[in-house]
Amino acid sequence: MEQHSRSWLRVGQVARRSGVNLQTLRYYERRGLLPAPPRTEAGYRAYPPQAVDRVRLIKRAQSLGFTLQEIGDLLELRAAPGTCCADVRRRAETKLQIIEEKIRSLEAMRRALGRLIAECSGQRAPVSECPILEALEGEKDEKP
Repeated sequence: MEQHSRSWLRVGQVARRSGVNLQTLRYYERRGLLPAPPRTEAGYRAYPPQAVDRVRLIKRAQSLGFTLQEIGDLLELRAAPGTCCADVRRRAETKLQIIEEKIRSLEAMRRALGRLIAECSGQRAPVSECPILEALEGEKDEKP
């Protein structure tokens, strides 16, 4: 491998080029998202240049809401013979549905919290008379 050392990257180079820190690279390796690189005769990790693209893919997928497990599944699809773009699209559609449900849930929480805040005058009344706390205490007997 030493003779091809110019085409291989050290861990710091991969980290800088992909915009992550060293611990993130090692974590991705432990999770199986990034193959463990071979080592040089001197013991340095020697990453192929494609490792930068793979780490960027992982980070971009995370920014779109994919979990590391889901990203691993996507990477497996990419490497599996016989898979096609439709397989990846189905995963993306499923993720979009999950995100849309989370948005609906967050919007419902925002409306409920807004109503509670509107009921509270914010005056110096004792906390025992706080309408927000009273409403929260009243909900413990109700169904979730």
